[in-house]
Amino acid sequence: MKKLLVIMIAVMFAAIGLSACGKDGSANVAESDSLNIVATVFPEYDWVMNILGDNPAKADVTLLLDNGVDLHSYNPTADDIIKIATCDMFIYVGGESDGWVEDALKEAVNPDMVVINLLESLGDSGKEEEIVEGMEAKEEEEGEEGEEEVEYDEHVWLSLRNASKLCTAIEEGLEKIDASNASVYNSNLSSYTEKLNVLDEKYKEAVSAGSKDTVLFADRFPFRYLTDDYGLNYYAAFVGCSAETEASFETVLFLANKVDELELHTVLTIEGKEHKIADTVVSNTTFKDQKIETLNSMQACTSQDVKNGVTYVKIMEDNLEVLKEALR
Repeated sequence: MKKLLVIMIAVMFAAIGLSACGKDGSANVAESDSLNIVATVFPEYDWVMNILGDNPAKADVTLLLDNGVDLHSYNPTADDIIKIATCDMFIYVGGESDGWVEDALKEAVNPDMVVINLLESLGDSGKEEEIVEGMEAKEEEEGEEGEEEVEYDEHVWLSLRNASKLCTAIEEGLEKIDASNASVYNSNLSSYTEKLNVLDEKYKEAVSAGSKDTVLFADRFPFRYLTDDYGLNYYAAFVGCSAETEASFETVLFLANKVDELELHTVLTIEGKEHKIADTVVSNTTFKDQKIETLNSMQACTSQDVKNGVTYVKIMEDNLEVLKEALR
């Protein structure tokens, strides 16, 4: 309810700001000829930049969640709403955490805006969140008629195969807003997709060469798409979109017993400073000597990270090295 109130206030201020842009009460889109593209999360932003390449249209690309705010707890500001309302292309994930988008798009003043919903672009490839053995289940929300609402796993970017599909959707969107440079974007897409395909092959080889076929996360688990791509099994404390940070003793003991049973050498976490659950799991195993390694789910990447040279491909390459260790 609090999040909805924040969104309503942001939309109200955005509406006031937009109405003040034009003398007749209508919004006056920026007079610049450059394109404006808004991407909610880092992977979308990096994909756009790779497809733009040398950026012949001099497009201005905004990373909306650029200060480390998690997708699941993000609330748009009035300025964010205005950026979305006046842009030429808007890219968002499309899961439950993006419930605010519908109201934001109602403020749109660009009738030709191209909107890309990643989950919709995946079609049948989108996956529902699942509860596996030992995982702490969260309470399911019910729809208007008492039926449980389907909640899709939002972390669609953590699959190189998804990335190829989604980059194609983005390239097609760029062609719509800038047809004059379509051949450039298509060529850049081909080059980038090849990089994704090569890395996908390396993942397949690593999984095939590994002595284990199971990963264990003493944390949230946003890597469902990745593990499904390569036929891996998994155990975890929470689903990927969980807001929980404390695991029950039963969950910790279950995970510790699984580490022993499967003779795992590595306990995995996602990015973040606190890895208390992983520490506790390891301390409850028989040998207490497992490594704690981090797979980066890219949920906290910032604009500063971008300036420092962080890229989607680089993070997925680093994740591959961690996965090799976990499967050895």
